Amino acid sequence: MGDPSQRLDNLLTESRAFPPSGAFAAQANVTGALYDQADADWEAFWAQQAHRLSWHTDFEQVLDWSNPPFARWFLGGKLNVAYNCVDRHVEDGHGEQVAFHWEGEPGDTRTITYADLRREVCKTANALLALGLRAGDRVAIQLPMIPEAVFAMLACARLGMPHSVVFGGFSAESLRQRVNDAQAKLVITADGQYRRGSAAPLKANADEALRDTPTVRHVLVVKRTDTDVGWTEGRDLWWHELVDSQSDQHVCEPFDSEHPLFILYTSGTTGKPKGILHTCGGYLTHCAYTHHAVFDHKAGQDVYWCTADIGWVTGHSYIVYGPLANRATSIMYEGTPNTPH
Repeated sequence: MGDPSQRLDNLLTESRAFPPSGAFAAQANVTGALYDQADADWEAFWAQQAHRLSWHTDFEQVLDWSNPPFARWFLGGKLNVAYNCVDRHVEDGHGEQVAFHWEGEPGDTRTITYADLRREVCKTANALLALGLRAGDRVAIQLPMIPEAVFAMLACARLGMPHSVVFGGFSAESLRQRVNDAQAKLVITADGQYRRGSAAPLKANADEALRDTPTVRHVLVVKRTDTDVGWTEGRDLWWHELVDSQSDQHVCEPFDSEHPLFILYTSGTTGKPKGILHTCGGYLTHCAYTHHAVFDHKAGQDVYWCTADIGWVTGHSYIVYGPLANRATSIMYEGTPNTPH
């Protein structure tokens, strides 16, 4: 077996290379020429990538870097993130393309096309409006890896309501900190979640967290596991009763490129969690481009899977916003990748 430290050293000094075939390299989305183009004029390069998106109003300035470290991208431009991720694909005739092949940990499945996705996002957006929420209001989301998590994120993006997604395994105190820091008016959660072969309660975590969250007006609850839940009349609402009754039609409005899209907090392992703010234009440009480039994604041809949880920035960028902006067909799995197999 040898010295364990020596084995670790061997792993750390991995030097093998696995070059692609000539045929694979020839069809790649990104070639060496693009590197040269970016190096020659990187602002023009990012302007070109931004124009892969649909802009309601084109931007006038690529970057304002006058107040480091705060970069402001694509100034003067207006767009809607949800429109770029959903509506434009349906309008372009791709409504029947699958957006998500979803599989729940117990084995239940859903196939969601882009047309389905638009209907569900519009219904969710109308539900949020029915609760009196408006652009700029913050929404906290603590859900398992179920389609409603995507619907909720995109509905917030559609309405200009910054969302704060909290990993489903985080404690009540972690949820409370994030809700209070963002001053969220709505929390979206589920009765329970499946993890590693069993159903675990989730709403109970929210109930504990919300004992001291003065800005929260409502809790919207997805029924996932039939777990018994406590209920606060006037505050708590079932998703299937509120959302499913809404119209599936909604016309989205454009927002400034620098309008807040979401807040995602550091884990808090070294102190109080810190909220990182991502805005619409620069963020969507970057994650759409990097998904296109790094994964060499071909719309309408590939089936793509990111195994991250939606509560991490990886999940935001490479389960929701990047793939959907690029009209990907994705796998979404509820549980951990080694459960049940």
